[in-house]
Amino acid sequence: MAVSEATSVELLIPDLARRARAASRKLATSTGEQRRVALEAMADALAAAADHIVAANALDLAAADEAGVSPAMRDRLLMNHDGVARLTDAVREIADQPDPLGEVSDELVRSNGLAVSRVRIPLGVVAMIYESRPNVTADAAALCLKAGNASILRGGKEALHSNRAIAEALRAGLDTTQIPADVIQLISVADRSAIDVLLEQDQYIDLVIPRGGEGLIRTVTEKSRIPVLQHYKGVCHVYVDASADARMATSIVNNAKVQRPGVCNALETLLVHQTAAPDLLPRIAEALTDSGVELRGCVRTRELLGEVVVPASEADWDAEYLDLTLAVRIVDDLAAAIEHIDTHGTSHTEAIVTSDDTAAQAFVSAVQASTVLVNASTRFADGGQLGLGAEIGISTSKLHAFGPMGARELTTRKFVVKGTGQIRS
Repeated sequence: MAVSEATSVELLIPDLARRARAASRKLATSTGEQRRVALEAMADALAAAADHIVAANALDLAAADEAGVSPAMRDRLLMNHDGVARLTDAVREIADQPDPLGEVSDELVRSNGLAVSRVRIPLGVVAMIYESRPNVTADAAALCLKAGNASILRGGKEALHSNRAIAEALRAGLDTTQIPADVIQLISVADRSAIDVLLEQDQYIDLVIPRGGEGLIRTVTEKSRIPVLQHYKGVCHVYVDASADARMATSIVNNAKVQRPGVCNALETLLVHQTAAPDLLPRIAEALTDSGVELRGCVRTRELLGEVVVPASEADWDAEYLDLTLAVRIVDDLAAAIEHIDTHGTSHTEAIVTSDDTAAQAFVSAVQASTVLVNASTRFADGGQLGLGAEIGISTSKLHAFGPMGARELTTRKFVVKGTGQIRS
């Protein structure tokens, strides 16, 4: 809900969190059909507000252009009519997904006659702190609602107008349903202290999900009294194995790096088997440089490719460029590639290109990333691409959820125990 910049965040944020908590209790008792209808109404409202959302986004883009943001950052911020249509489609897809709540599992009857089961329930209130991408406002609100959670949304000031327009549309849609609009709360003040106050509301908020640069995530983790789902960096690798098909390898690597370089599942380091490098690497490098990619390579890479490659420093192996820059290393074998990933990877997304099923299985087994791909671009590490409809974020920590998070990952389970008068001796 839009508020005046003059409103004191010390009063605003606790009140907003209280209202989200109260609304979450009502939402927790809603039916799957009520939530589906609510999501459809949210999608309808987004579609109806398309012109308003695009106009609001134009204000944010104008400010970004004046500030001289990078093309990758501007791409994240852009929300045109096609973008609104994609938002609407994503919300409808979430609406059509099976209800994640109420699932009963692990049923058993104990020797004393107690019937024990586990039932899937909402987390409660989820706070989302994010940068740049206005689509997160709709995705997060929709996924939280599908899972029975209220959401508190705090986007970056660079998308302030866009986020307000999207949140207003979503709440307007809910006003026509049995779901209270207060299940979606937008903090639309630019004051950075709002985040500090938000992170103190542990009596109302159950989970915080920061989505943005490493600095934001570390700051949130350090300051929060509330559990934080973390995703620091996406240092993603593609390993081109000795048996890789040249055309496939070139296509996958180019797509993973170039298709959208400013996102967390874009390729940042290319690893190539030493026996494949003489034939494959020049072809791959040509496609990359033709697309405007700067290559930073190891000694063997520079010996093979020459001046087209800038010398890589040790820091390049840990870099998340989020731009048209790529680190390249020739490795001795599969084991060396896995060791490099283990040392420099961030548990986000890793891929192998190979025609050897044994090598593929060894890579999948050994690499401890949230998404591991065989003969496919790292760009598929995305909730929408993996069948979740949309994602609220990508977890690179293994507790609770690992990888892209959809509605099901925004739930937990409780024990339900039914007896006939049993007491414990």
